[in-house]
Amino acid sequence: MRAIQMVDLKAQYARIKTEVDAAIQDVIDNTAFINGKAVTDFTASLTAYMGAKHVIPCANGTDALQIAMMALDLQPGDEVITPSFTYVATTEVIALLRLQPVFVEVDPRTFCVDPAAIEKAITPKTKAIVPVHMFGQVADMEAIQDIAKRHNLYVIEDTAQAIGADYTFSNGTTKKAGTIGTIGTTSFFPSKNLGCYGDGGAIFTNDDALATRLKMIANHGQSKRYYHDLVGCNSRLDSMQAAVLNCKLPHLDEYAAARRKAADYYDKAFANHPKIKTPYRSPDCNHVFHQYTLVLEGVDRDGLNAFLAENGIPSMIYYPVPAHRQKMFDAFGGAAFDLKITDWLTERVISLPMHTELADEQLSLITKKVLEFINKG
Repeated sequence: MRAIQMVDLKAQYARIKTEVDAAIQDVIDNTAFINGKAVTDFTASLTAYMGAKHVIPCANGTDALQIAMMALDLQPGDEVITPSFTYVATTEVIALLRLQPVFVEVDPRTFCVDPAAIEKAITPKTKAIVPVHMFGQVADMEAIQDIAKRHNLYVIEDTAQAIGADYTFSNGTTKKAGTIGTIGTTSFFPSKNLGCYGDGGAIFTNDDALATRLKMIANHGQSKRYYHDLVGCNSRLDSMQAAVLNCKLPHLDEYAAARRKAADYYDKAFANHPKIKTPYRSPDCNHVFHQYTLVLEGVDRDGLNAFLAENGIPSMIYYPVPAHRQKMFDAFGGAAFDLKITDWLTERVISLPMHTELADEQLSLITKKVLEFINKG
């Protein structure tokens, strides 16, 4: 049996090695390392796949969020509502731009931001909502969009963990995660469902004027070389990463299916266990399982984490310290937020290996060892 990895990128690469190697060699042969044909081709392919009007590639997912907020011309002191139960990049850019993060609760079933909590947090200073499609499941975007329209707010989707997921509205309309709000953002960090072999990101919008502004900001604020109309930054997806992504994009739905198959195995193994809550799957979306995250009750979570490591099984705790409790947000009043559900989750969640190459024998060992530890406790 292969060694179990949290994310097995080596085995995934082996399946597409020939095409990836050829694509990278083509970039080297053509020496168009920045804004080359690979970037143009990938942008077109991703635009078609997402069903978005505009896709703007950039250097990473954090830049994507920052550029999105810059393009909306948010001003220092403007309030941005965001979950605290998320990776820090989501909230970090809010602080970086001197905006005011307003941390709200998540739904304990989906791990995504709770629309009711958003509604309660809105003030005259609120300008935007940043829903995070956590662990591969799409937030309740119909409710969030309704709130945003009623209060004239922007919606910036953080789709770093849910690229490829579909969301279905009550009228039957289906859209890709990241194409529903004002702007969508994603990351191509290697471990993501669509990951490159370095850093990368992208921004999505259906607004023509906003797309122009996003492109300018990502390129030093210029629409014409050496003519800078906006304060921007330098955020580019390089050609080699685009070449890799263009090879992997046609496999994205296949990758999601493999992740769901592994999730089905886990679900069956842990079904009805009184101390284990398996991931909820909202009927409004097709969960793409960036992570497979359990909620444990009456279990020594850290002890399980250590026990699995001793048996050659990696596991991760996402996230041990929520954003509102991070020191970086002390100056923004982070400690003043009372988020009982978020705090409750951070003490109980654990994520098991989840990727496209998990074999049944690996899944069997993982589930056996998880149950062994919990049942003996």
